Amino acid sequence: MINKVRLIKLTQKLIKINSENPPGNEAPIADFLRRYIEGLGLRTRIYEFQKNRPNLVAYLERPENTRALLITPHLDTVPAGKSWTADPFAAKITNHKIYGLGATDCKGNLACAVEAMNSLVEDKKTLDYNLIFAATADEECGSDRGLIPLLDKKILRPDAALVLDADDFEIIITQKGLIHLKVKIEGKRAHGAYPYLGVNAIDIALDVIGRIKRHKFSYRKNKYLKPPTINVGTLRGGDKVNVVADWCEFELDFRFLPGTRPEDILGILKAILKKRARNFKIEILGIQQPYSISAGHPLVSYLNNAMRSCRVQAHLEGSEGATVITFFQDKNIPAIASGFGSAGCAHSSNEYAKIDNLYKGAQVLEKFLTTYKFL
Repeated sequence: MINKVRLIKLTQKLIKINSENPPGNEAPIADFLRRYIEGLGLRTRIYEFQKNRPNLVAYLERPENTRALLITPHLDTVPAGKSWTADPFAAKITNHKIYGLGATDCKGNLACAVEAMNSLVEDKKTLDYNLIFAATADEECGSDRGLIPLLDKKILRPDAALVLDADDFEIIITQKGLIHLKVKIEGKRAHGAYPYLGVNAIDIALDVIGRIKRHKFSYRKNKYLKPPTINVGTLRGGDKVNVVADWCEFELDFRFLPGTRPEDILGILKAILKKRARNFKIEILGIQQPYSISAGHPLVSYLNNAMRSCRVQAHLEGSEGATVITFFQDKNIPAIASGFGSAGCAHSSNEYAKIDNLYKGAQVLEKFLTTYKFL
């Protein structure tokens, strides 16, 4: 049975351990959790791909089981920043809410996962699959020191995965893909009094940005996702006000839907650039493919049923941002995301999680784990 007092105390202890990323040091929180989980009698392993950036993996398993289910929250948080009105590491409880950095993203979910495993061990529940728990590093900066190498090196080889990194009992079944890129444009330098003697790279960049934002991209509509978006994240160029800028660079953030290929977007961008710029370069900073799983997949139906049995209203949703579920897609591992944080609180000042959400969330997770079956 889920112990509410124990769950809340664990959440507070996790919040009080600083794991801001950047700079990135998950060692203290991983060490605390390793000792806590080993105290439950579970086998644990630490995998580190950079000094002080450990990933904690724990196992609840039986020799006769051949299938494996992974549950995975993350250890790191974004930096606290300077706009908190209280200590972000105090984990103070006010009006049935726990305030603190990571309360929603993702230490509340982390605590729910550990408490659910604690309850399974206490109640001597047996599962007909092996349960893998992975608390990962570096999620807030791309997972290059966390989930990605764990999957690439086949340290984690589950048959299905539940990512615990969402809010208000959402069940994330689809998400947009992303392209992050930098465009560098060369012009011709000249005196600012004679701009017609030069080629202004900033003017070209502004024209290209306008054209790409006005372009009507074709896409397949998705009832869980909003239309595709383009954001201009940075714009830099020129050396001095009285000099025609012979260089300009800008960064673009494309978010696109399932059914669209990154190469199609890049092709349109290149075509626009070729019409306006003689010399340009596109630097790809990152690409994540969009993701989608059937609403009827067993992961979805079992989690939905678990929420219903705990008198929680599930919400099938799409994610406008990029979560780690796409990394499972690359390995042909079905995955969904869910979680029990408070909407609008992630990455915010005075972040909090509702105690009732965490308690219900741990109950939902325990119910899901005890009822889930591989077909």
